[in-house]
Amino acid sequence: MTTLLLPVAGGGTRAYTPSAEPPPMAVGGPPLASRTVFSAAHVVADPFADVSPDGPAAVDWDATLAFRRHLWSHGLGVAEAMDTAQRGMGLDWAGAAELIRRSAAEAKAAGGRIACGVGTDQLTGPASLPEVRSAYEEQLALVDAAGAQPILMASRALAAAATSPDAYLETYGHLLRQAREPVILHWLGPMFDPALEGYWGAADLDAATETFLEVIAAHPDKVDGIKVSLLDADREIALRRRLPDGVRCYTGDDFNYPELIAGDDHGFSHALLGIFDPLGPLAAEAVRALDTGDVKRFRALLDPTVELSRHLFQAPTRYYKTGVVLLAWLAGHQTHFTMVGGLQSARSLPHLARAYELADGLGLFPDPALAAHRMRSLLTVHGVPQ
Repeated sequence: MTTLLLPVAGGGTRAYTPSAEPPPMAVGGPPLASRTVFSAAHVVADPFADVSPDGPAAVDWDATLAFRRHLWSHGLGVAEAMDTAQRGMGLDWAGAAELIRRSAAEAKAAGGRIACGVGTDQLTGPASLPEVRSAYEEQLALVDAAGAQPILMASRALAAAATSPDAYLETYGHLLRQAREPVILHWLGPMFDPALEGYWGAADLDAATETFLEVIAAHPDKVDGIKVSLLDADREIALRRRLPDGVRCYTGDDFNYPELIAGDDHGFSHALLGIFDPLGPLAAEAVRALDTGDVKRFRALLDPTVELSRHLFQAPTRYYKTGVVLLAWLAGHQTHFTMVGGLQSARSLPHLARAYELADGLGLFPDPALAAHRMRSLLTVHGVPQ
């Protein structure tokens, strides 16, 4: 295979020879048994839509749903309408609602597991606590009607309106009493969304943790699990050891997921991860190894992926979606590198080139020649001579 010239930070290029062929990887297999695993999935934009970056999202529904079928075919669940789907970064509530309805129907048809984000993003300005609660209720009702498991997402509006931990205790307590089935609570850190600084009523994470645990302790029968996205493995481990019996911890730590999922003598984390969007088949193969008790193979498969994940999720972390969608295009899951809101421009060309190199080295591309051709096209259109 011919060499690519990849741009490097600071100027210049370096030669890279793409992989000739991907390593063999199992397709499908028995249901995942030892861990519950969700991939937060991205949305595919419609590249032919004449829309502006700040207008309503134009989604390619066929390609978007096809990617979810890809994840289900490998045994992963889909976490829908979450941060990875550009929720609040190109996908507004109207678009998210349609995504939830379509994906939930597709999950029923495909026999796939799905959980959907419930938030307050229909609020477009300052809101009172009763308005925040009503917005949550509207979205919870839609997810319930769609037949999907709810994920109570962190709310920018609640973070802005709350003046004390009591506001969180009252709001979440009200919602959990209404929930028809156990929900997943999502604690998204400010590295993913700066507007969530001080969530749970305190900038101090120890104090915030106590409020979070108080919400769970008051309603353990209504909490299936928690998703923790703080990129702090020690804090997640300490938190999961304090959960009531029967409440799962779903890691959202895209920096430390192999060790957190593998666990220790005191327990382990399940997974709800954005990085499992590009890692879907490999992640499923790793968890199936864990199902047989083969921790060594699980780590051998997942540990090498951490460098790619840390690269995609480097600061500003909220722009990790750009690298995720790039890899989906290079892997052949969609025909273009266009994102809702024009977010394909959110990462530099050297960043994207390094993402390609790392993914290629991991064997993530079913057709390395196609991936190399597409990467060459992207580099050429950006003025990198080949």
